[in-house]
Amino acid sequence: MAKTMLQTKFLILFVFYVSVSARSSGKPNIVFLLTDDQDVKLGGQIPMAKTKNLVGDKGIIFENMYVSAPLCCPSRSSILTGKYVHSNGAVNNSLAGNCSSPHWQRTQEVKAFPTYLKQQGYTTFFAGKYLNQYGTPNAGGVQHVPPGWDWWMGLVGNSKYYNYHLSVNGTLEVHKSDPQKDYLTDVINRHAASFLDVQSSDSPPFFMMLSTPACHGPFTPAPKYQNNFANQSAPRDGSYNKHGYDKHWLIRQAITPLPNDTVKTEDNVFRNRWRTLLSVDDMMENVINILQQKNFLDNTYIIFSSDNGFHLGQFSMPSDKRQLYEFDVRVPLMIRGPGVSPGQMIKEQVMNIDLAPTFLDIAGVPSTPKQMDGLSLTPFFSSSSNKTWARSTILIEHQGEYHENTAGCPQFKHQNMSNCNNHCVCEDSWNNTYSCVIKREPSTSPSQPGRRVKYCLLKDEENFQEMYNLDTDEDEFKNLAINLPDDERKIYLNIIEQMEQCSGSSCHL
Repeated sequence: MAKTMLQTKFLILFVFYVSVSARSSGKPNIVFLLTDDQDVKLGGQIPMAKTKNLVGDKGIIFENMYVSAPLCCPSRSSILTGKYVHSNGAVNNSLAGNCSSPHWQRTQEVKAFPTYLKQQGYTTFFAGKYLNQYGTPNAGGVQHVPPGWDWWMGLVGNSKYYNYHLSVNGTLEVHKSDPQKDYLTDVINRHAASFLDVQSSDSPPFFMMLSTPACHGPFTPAPKYQNNFANQSAPRDGSYNKHGYDKHWLIRQAITPLPNDTVKTEDNVFRNRWRTLLSVDDMMENVINILQQKNFLDNTYIIFSSDNGFHLGQFSMPSDKRQLYEFDVRVPLMIRGPGVSPGQMIKEQVMNIDLAPTFLDIAGVPSTPKQMDGLSLTPFFSSSSNKTWARSTILIEHQGEYHENTAGCPQFKHQNMSNCNNHCVCEDSWNNTYSCVIKREPSTSPSQPGRRVKYCLLKDEENFQEMYNLDTDEDEFKNLAINLPDDERKIYLNIIEQMEQCSGSSCHL
């Protein structure tokens, strides 16, 4: 008994020491707002004018922010771990694909960035969508609270706006369909305000992650915004409603021109996606107002991003993500905070795997944990012209999801397709599996940077390859791989092979 009491007293003194040390160090607070399926190419940032004004214009806008995979759970797993998909093992949205599986929890979640923040004396808060299988019975149920989080309000399963379950610090909380009480983005907003209300100048530094369902399906806007953007339609520029003749077979099976009912559906989805984002914009404004009222704003970093992009008719693919093109893999990223020079537009290629190292760098972790594949973004915070970036090559991976039988599409029977619409245009398949590298090639002129190239290898029966010059062909119309000399092709295939096996610093090519 005496030993137990001594251990308890030691623990109390240790916690007190950590809290006092964190306060006296003046460590900054961090707020991370993550949206779901918010694109860049289709104007996904346009509805969030307040966020751009309050975050982007007051700090940095990263123009070339990429995700490790164009799918929710793999991308979110990369955000949490700072690791590429091949390193963290979460290859799709299923438990079998390691989305919040017990194995993933034992091997990856225990070293996710919140666990390091706790070691630095941070109070941590999470509200919203975590991983697509979180809270399901085979993933530990609502009782499972991921390590490192003090305040936990995790959505069970995938994105919803009404009629959902939450795990509130390990206890089930049921929400129904009352617009005043249950609209999930507003619930996250209220919980964030409650957390901030109890913080004071004597509190430890905090990390707050707000993970909204917007603008993911079912695309349900808050009632006050359900009539906004009535005259808007999905953008008709770029690759919209154009057939991908030189693309891999899944793109070639699309119907061009798009059927009228598909166009109508896409336009409605587009409007509702924008409408859902207005509530996110309100949340960002509310959080910043509270930070300012409590005199926290000057010592708080605010980071805004998304888990993947989206398409609506690009290369005649109806409505989804999962493709290798810019509309699905490039997302917003804005950062403001102490020491961040405002008004910067950064063109360097950065990634979601860089977020965890950035959080830890801000929090004072001496060095990025060696298992993390990403790099801290803090070198970009200063406007100094001599900053350097230790990476010219990034990797994007996707492992196709499928069903054994595609109901209603007899032409695809037993071909392992999925996400097929009423015209049997399918958005994913077993061999929609690929690895892409995006590389800034060495410059051939002192006055001009080298071109930025995307090279992709499909793991399909055709061993299909695609290559695009992103500087001159951002819409990715011309597949340069078709006529590429074998010696150049081999160079890129070797880079892909190297990146697929990289870990930690070996990923910094």
